Amino acid sequence: MTQRAILDDLRHDVAELEETGIVKVAVHGWGKPGLIPMWFGEGDQPTPAFICDAAAEAMRRGETFYTDQLGILPLRESLVRYTKRTFGVDVTTSEVSLVTAGMSALYLAMDMLIEPGDEVIAVGPVWPNIYSTVEVHGGVVRHASIDLVDGEWMLDLDALFAMASARTKAIFVNSPGNPTGWMMESDEQRALMDFARARGIWVIADEVYHQLVFDRDVAPSFLQVARRDDRLLVVNSFSKSWLMTGWRMGWLTHPPELGPVIAKLVQITTSGVPAFLQRAAITALEDGDEVTKALRARCKIGRDLVFDRLESWPKLRLARPKAAFYAFFAVEGMTDSVAFAKQIIDDANVGLAPGSAFGPAGEGYLRLCFAASAETINRGLDALEPILGAGADQRRIA
Repeated sequence: MTQRAILDDLRHDVAELEETGIVKVAVHGWGKPGLIPMWFGEGDQPTPAFICDAAAEAMRRGETFYTDQLGILPLRESLVRYTKRTFGVDVTTSEVSLVTAGMSALYLAMDMLIEPGDEVIAVGPVWPNIYSTVEVHGGVVRHASIDLVDGEWMLDLDALFAMASARTKAIFVNSPGNPTGWMMESDEQRALMDFARARGIWVIADEVYHQLVFDRDVAPSFLQVARRDDRLLVVNSFSKSWLMTGWRMGWLTHPPELGPVIAKLVQITTSGVPAFLQRAAITALEDGDEVTKALRARCKIGRDLVFDRLESWPKLRLARPKAAFYAFFAVEGMTDSVAFAKQIIDDANVGLAPGSAFGPAGEGYLRLCFAASAETINRGLDALEPILGAGADQRRIA
């Protein structure tokens, strides 16, 4: 049997699912000696030892058996306390569910909501996996673009509202945003929640970068403007704030009625997150505030190193982000960001993410992750300057 015949037996929307532009570029650069990786959304620091120790100790205690599909009760209680002290919002253990990564949380949300032909309005440029999760469920993504206006990313809420149709099932908002660092303020969240409530539309809020904000302690959350009976799903993750990208743990905050539904979906997919990993998650929540503060400070230094340099390069158009850890910048004259990112690997040995991976509004842009050491950042910028900084002031930011 030929490979083509085998693929013909699969669901066409799965077999023909396109690889993301980030992976296309990464495959081009994987294994290249000395390559400076600034393409993925993670830093260069490992998980702190005290978090790792909590998992190891739980394993030694024998916590290696099947566990509650929604997360062990002590972790859900910790998430309840975390939500209260972080956002000032009271939830119950029946409104938080642990899942295998923020990506699983998003996928389970689509499992519950999307039927063939349903539409999801996604505010973008945005993390590319949202498109795939909707499409493999037979849904259609419509794009509500934020625009770079006078050095700031702006969302036209009226234009977003005008896109809603009878087929609109959900509106997806990633705030703080990947790749732009754009952040939706509370008044905008309230207006969007009011609109969605009136139209019976779900809001799916990806808030995984809520701790990585540079002008305040925490980003606004839809939980702060929602009513208890609202159609709201909030996606969160341990990956970013606690240096735990490889642990694959996230959580959903949701209406209590959805708990049993989520449990059934977890049962037929992963059967739950290992208990020993959940003990590490509790430790991160209860004892990891200093980890998050240090990461925020490190990212602010990285942001300023990057933007002090990029802002002097005349070929670029960009906005200094309010949150997250990415520089997302337009390059004058660039029309194929995947090809250009591959060229940068060949010529500068630096890995960047192509803007087209983040939706139609992202073409012409590149994304650089600055959650790294100053030394790594400066090495990367030095290598990029001959390509991106032609004609710029040649000063070097120390």
